[in-house]
Formats: sequence, structure tokens, C-alpha cells
Amino acid sequence: MQIGILQTGESPDALRADMGDYPDFFETLLAGRGLTFRRWAVLRNDFPKDVHECDGWLITGSRFGAYEPHDWIPPLEDFIRRAYAEHVPVVGVCFGHQIIAQAMGGKVEKYAGGWSVGPTEYDFGDQTYTLNAWHQDQVVKKPEMAKVLSSTAFCENAALLYDDRMFTVQPHPEFRKEFMAGLIKYRGPGLVPDALLADATQRLDKPTDSPSMADRIAEFFLTHQAKSGAEKLRA
Repeated sequence: MQIGILQTGESPDALRADMGDYPDFFETLLAGRGLTFRRWAVLRNDFPKDVHECDGWLITGSRFGAYEPHDWIPPLEDFIRRAYAEHVPVVGVCFGHQIIAQAMGGKVEKYAGGWSVGPTEYDFGDQTYTLNAWHQDQVVKKPEMAKVLSSTAFCENAALLYDDRMFTVQPHPEFRKEFMAGLIKYRGPGLVPDALLADATQRLDKPTDSPSMADRIAEFFLTHQAKSGAEKLRA
């Protein structure tokens, strides 16, 4: 199954040469799970020609806000709505989670409660995942059709499901400990309160459940593909 990665942000310059960029992180996270990948840098207005150019789509994180007036955000929202209408599966992570919610009628804003940084527990009912968080923006009002899969005291809409078409999460399963340490060092100062950075640094050795979330993401894509294939056979 071919997944198109829609890149909406870049890793810090100081980290990219050694650790890679956001699409690299997702290809590593999802490796060995029956998926292949193509990339489009939508933050530079590089868009697929059609929502069916790949079997599914994954929208990355970004330092930009979904509500900011960048010229590539409206066409990305249009692409999301077309994919939903055409039943092409989409996964969104952090900014991807937010821009999908915004495109589908929800509301995203810079959260008055501040930042969430570092390993954080997310209860999905059937499983609790510890995943790295790095965000202040969040979905404060979910779209009407979205079901909340995970909610925390800090982030009410931490994971959303749009029937079998879109699955989105606020935390970063693709962020490894070393990259989080780099974010804290190079992107955090002056942006995130020092006390939060210090606390997150002390917790970075806590194991995360990124492989389990990778399994969940891959299962979402592959189950959708299998279902679509069965429906075509019946037709």
C-alpha cells in the first residue's frame, strides 16, 4: 500500500543533517508494516495532482499554526476534504491532526493552558500509549462527525477518528528520545517555559509506545485498503 507523506514542517536546521526530516521519521516509524511511501512538500506548495495518486495520506507535524495565513493551508484543507469525500484514508499527526480538524469544521487555537512537552500518557480505552508531546496549539472544538478516541486533562481532543476515513493524533509517535532532546535544546528556549523544558528533559528516558502506535496507524491504512478491495469485488 502506497502512502503519500504530506510534509507541512521541517526539523530544525541544527538536527536535520544527522537525524533527518519529518518524512524520514515516519518512514522509519512505519517500516516493515506493508507500506511504501512518496513525499510532497506541501509547505512549499508541492501538492499531489489528485487524492488517488496514492492509496492513503499522512500529514506531518509543523511549527506553523493551522490558523495562520500561509498560502498552502487552504489548498491543503481542500485536499483533506476531497480525500474524505472520496474515501481515501488519511492519518494526521500533531499539525496534521489539527489541520484535518480545522478543514472538517473544528476549531484549532493556541491553547491558553500552555505547552505539553515530553513523554505523556494517552488512554485509548483498549490501550494506554506513552508518546512524546510537543505542542501548544490544539483542537479545542472537534468536528461534528469526529469521534474522540483519547482525551487527557490537558488535551480534550488528543485523538480523533472520522469513521473509517481519517485517524489523527496530537502526540508524536515518530519523535525519538534523541530528537526530543534536540528540540528542547534548539527550538525550546524562549518558546517553551524553562521549567517545562527541564521537566521534560528529566523524563526523556521513559520508554514510549511508538511501535504500538505505528502498528495502529498501519492497521488503519491496511484495514481500509482491504475493505475497499472487498467492496470493489462485490461491485
